[in-house]
Amino acid sequence: MSIPLSAQILPALKAVCSKCSLRELCLPVGIEREDLARLDAAIDRRQHVRAGQHLYRVQDRFEALYAVRSGFFKTYEINSDGCEQINGFHMVGEIMGLDAISADNHTCNAIALEDCEVCIIPFHRLEELLRDIPSLMRQFHRLMSREIAADHDMMMLLGTMTAEEKLAAFLLNLSQRLSLRGFSPTVFHLSMSREEIGNYLGLQLETVSRVFSKLQQENLLQANRRNLTITDLAGLQRLAGCATATHKPESSRP
Repeated sequence: MSIPLSAQILPALKAVCSKCSLRELCLPVGIEREDLARLDAAIDRRQHVRAGQHLYRVQDRFEALYAVRSGFFKTYEINSDGCEQINGFHMVGEIMGLDAISADNHTCNAIALEDCEVCIIPFHRLEELLRDIPSLMRQFHRLMSREIAADHDMMMLLGTMTAEEKLAAFLLNLSQRLSLRGFSPTVFHLSMSREEIGNYLGLQLETVSRVFSKLQQENLLQANRRNLTITDLAGLQRLAGCATATHKPESSRP
């Protein structure tokens, strides 16, 4: 018998940072035990988000940040032509919603690409802790800095690289981020479609499919639908060149 979603997100489902395996990837890194207990108390609840379900939408009131505990999200906007423009993919250990802090409303849509779980961090409670806990403030500043750097890197990625280099850099960034979380850096499942990858990288679907085929012919990777094996990590790195050096593994974007 399935459990109703409303029952899954009751406040009783408290997120306990001190016992979380993601603490070294999320806000609690470097925080003293007593301060970590305060952050535990500030976490409102965990929320399950089913594949295809939105976590938040454009213009939703900003009330909380979201730490991804499992699954994969994409964030996107609808441009002036009414078309979807993807601006990020977010995985385990990453914080979502930072873009809404200045505007008090979310500036993009966030949708689950697979079944996900997030920790909800009410921002008014977090602000109180940031004032009281210098180490938490420093970690929060690092998160914000990585977001700014990721935006800059994305502009460079789209403006200066060939299609082959873009896809190589994208796959390497996924590889680095997955490795940081204890997963295989060379064998993984792509939660996003080729069309979504192309949308994000500014490439047509046909171009993405062609480049995947070319990389397979060059024995750099093997792809079976969305299951990917990087067979020549060093070769893929050479193809991407120095572009991947500026992409932080912790960033939510490649």
